[in-house]
Amino acid sequence: MTSDGSLPRRVLAVLKKIDWGFAIVATLSLGSASYVLWKEGWAVAQPILAEDFHLLVSILPKVALGCLIGALIRLLISRATIEKYIGEGSGLAGLALAALIGMLFPAGPFTIFPLAVVLMASGADRGAAIAFISGWLLLGINRAIIWEMPFFGPDFVLFRFVISAPMPMLLGLLARLPLFDRLMPPASKGEDKA
Repeated sequence: MTSDGSLPRRVLAVLKKIDWGFAIVATLSLGSASYVLWKEGWAVAQPILAEDFHLLVSILPKVALGCLIGALIRLLISRATIEKYIGEGSGLAGLALAALIGMLFPAGPFTIFPLAVVLMASGADRGAAIAFISGWLLLGINRAIIWEMPFFGPDFVLFRFVISAPMPMLLGLLARLPLFDRLMPPASKGEDKA
C-alpha cells in the first residue's frame, strides 16, 4: 500500500492483466476437485475427471472451428461493411440485423461466442454483439424446431417467440447507453482488437 492507502501501480497493472473469468472458473474447478478428492477419494473423483477429459476432447474441435469461422468472417466481410451494418452508427436497423443473424445461426455456443468476439473486433458495437447473442439465445430457430416444438407444441413456441422477439433489440439498445461506456468503452474507429 502507498502512503495514501491505494495499491501501487505495479499491482494495479498486474490485476488488470488477469483474466478474471478464467481465474474464477479455475478456482471453483480446482476447489471442487480438491474437495471431492478429500471427501470422497480417488474412486469417486477418477470417473468424474475421465468424463471431463472426454468432454474437453469433444469440445476443443468445436471451439477451434468456431474461432476459424470467426477469423474467416473477417476475411469475407470487410470492416467497413460490418461497421456500416452492425457498428456503432447502425441504429435500430443494426440491432435488428444482428438479432436476426443470431436467431438464424444454427450453431452452438462454441461457434456463437467466438463469432461475437470477432464481430466486435471487426467493427460491430457492443449493442449489436449483445443483440446477436440474445437473438441466438432467445429466438434460435434451430433450437425451437428441434427441441421446443416436440416438447411444447407450436402454439407455446410461437407464444414464447412473440414475447421474446423484442428482447434482443431492447438489450442491444440498453448496451449502447453511454452509462456503460466506463464499464466497456466503445472501440474507436479503425481499432482492431483481434
